[in-house]
Amino acid sequence: MPKKILPLILLVSIIMNVVLAVVFYKKTNPSSQPVSVVKPTLVQKNTETDKTIFAQINPVEGYEINAVYGDLGPKMIATGVIDYNKFKETYQKSGQPLPAELDEILRKGSTRKIKITSENSYFLLNFFWAVGLNNKSKILTSGEMAKYGGEKDLGNFASTGGWTLSRTDAMSYYSKASLIPLTLQQENLVQAVAANIYRPCCNNPTTFPDCNHGMALLAVLELMAANGANEDQMFEASKYFNAFWFPGNYYDLAAYFKNQEGKDFKNVDPRVLLSKDYSSASGYQKYRRDTPKSGGSCGT
Repeated sequence: MPKKILPLILLVSIIMNVVLAVVFYKKTNPSSQPVSVVKPTLVQKNTETDKTIFAQINPVEGYEINAVYGDLGPKMIATGVIDYNKFKETYQKSGQPLPAELDEILRKGSTRKIKITSENSYFLLNFFWAVGLNNKSKILTSGEMAKYGGEKDLGNFASTGGWTLSRTDAMSYYSKASLIPLTLQQENLVQAVAANIYRPCCNNPTTFPDCNHGMALLAVLELMAANGANEDQMFEASKYFNAFWFPGNYYDLAAYFKNQEGKDFKNVDPRVLLSKDYSSASGYQKYRRDTPKSGGSCGT
């Protein structure tokens, strides 16, 4: 082999090793940021078009699903997956104490139907994150989480090791409680829908809920299935939950569909929008716009 080629091969080898090391680190080291309770800066709504698009993805009236909170909050406090004092203190330290209505949902439960809004979206993200982590699910015990995490690294994903608001170590609660009992048919429905829903923070479907957004949406799908929702209703709800949790990303996608296909956000097929081609991290990059915004953190 010519001597001139050896340095080139060595350089390529070094670069590949660095890239692989970074990928492995990101996969096995969860975020450790504090719980986000302050709504991030979304987009600069400078024009009427901007305001119209934003109102479509995050409607002022919110998006309601046919399910109530029930006693999920008290059950989670009882199992220990939510330490009430830790949860409440996090909000207090942020300077925005937990509103009385949300505090009641957590401590006493509620018969209100669940409606996600700009005001409660981050509470629901954390609330359903805990539900998804704690609820018994084959997706967690025999799906991709178990496959890629194994016994050694299962607790190192952002959705597991990143949850710090439990009484003890998060893995003590992993798929341990029957918070939302499902029939086999309902489990299969959740599996079928979740496998086709992606999120802009990574390239994994909801059947691989390795971050808070994936784990929270899994819980929403489980609750909807338990309450008789069909596949279409679950996809439609996921479209809006994702848009409230990733407003900047879905602003860009809504603008794309409006400009290229003349479709308002409500008319975009959720199966298309939530697919890997649009809603995954790699898919979204093709449609992003250079507008100042920030997405939701994948840490607790």
